[in-house]
Formats: sequence, C-alpha cells, structure tokens
Amino acid sequence: MELPSKYIENAVEQFAGLPGIGKRTALRLALHILNQSESDVLQFSESFLEMKRRVKHCSECHNVSDQDTCAICSSPKRDRSTICVVEDMRDVIAIENTNQYFGLYHILGGIISPMDGIGPADLNVITLLKKASSEEIREVVFALPTTMEGDTTGFYLYKKLKDTNVKLSAIAKGIAIGDNLEFTDEITLGRSILNRMPYESNLVKY
Repeated sequence: MELPSKYIENAVEQFAGLPGIGKRTALRLALHILNQSESDVLQFSESFLEMKRRVKHCSECHNVSDQDTCAICSSPKRDRSTICVVEDMRDVIAIENTNQYFGLYHILGGIISPMDGIGPADLNVITLLKKASSEEIREVVFALPTTMEGDTTGFYLYKKLKDTNVKLSAIAKGIAIGDNLEFTDEITLGRSILNRMPYESNLVKY
C-alpha cells in the first residue's frame, strides 16, 4: 500500500498490528485520527498510556482490576465456595453477562497449546491448586473453550485436582465445539453454566 506520508504509513502499521484489523481498516482509522483535533488525539493516546500504567491483575483471581483485588473477589455477595476456571477476562465478562453464576473466578491466562509453545508452567495453575486445597472451596467449574486445546487444559487440571475433596464440574456442551465463550449468546452460555455436569462425564477422547 503506497501512502503519500511516512507518518500516516507508520500510524497504519500500528493499527494493522491490532487483532482483526486489516490494512484498509487501519488506513481509515489513521485518517480519522488525522482529522481529529490535537486535544482529542492527545486524550485518545493518553487513555491507553493510563490503562497500561494503572491496570493491575487481581491478586486473587488474576482478573484485570484497578485495585489489588478485583470487585468480584472483594464482593461479600459472591459464593466463595465455588471457583469458575476460565481462559481470560473476556470469558469472565461473558459469564457475568448471563447473570446465572455467582461464585468466584480463576483466570488461567491462556490454555495449553504445544503448537504455540504454551505449557502448564505458562498458566496460573499453581495458584488454582492452592485455592482448591482450601477447605472453603467445594466446587471447581471448568469453563474452557470447546476446542482440543481447551479439552487438553481441562483434562490436565482434572488430573491435578481429581484426588482432592473438591467437586469438579464443567459447563454443559450447549456451546458449539470450536467456539469461544466470548462469541456465545448469553442464553446458551447461561444454560451451560446452570446445567454443568461432573467433569468425568465431559471427557472427550481424540
């Protein structure tokens, strides 16, 4: 893509580096920014710097938060005996939007994917095992992607937790195989949470 300005070209490259943004969309975004006032552009850029500097990870569940402990973990209204294990914060948002789950969360920060060089040591597994060993925890719900990588991660965690006194369950397979939770409609996701089943019943052999 030949552009008349190296500055616009650099801005396009930055936008095109974002997930799901192609060069044409990146160019539209860059030109939109170019037509904004300097104060608007400054406010726009500073919002990202502020986000990068201020956003933390919850010390309890690894969710993003403005405080050391996120609003969910610090809420006295949550069921502290149940932990829902998810891949990342987008899944927390998706499940919260169903208004069907009232326990706590544990964000793994990814899923096991040997092709991408991601193993158990790269995930927040140790902190999950420590939580599960607490007498307060009675159930761990696996709400992971219905993909081979998601099933691999779930099975790994199952082997680590199966000898504990904690009930292990997984969300019902109302979610299509291969789908991510963030793209699932709220009714289907909500029913999957409500109709969760023992993890042993959910094992899939490839």
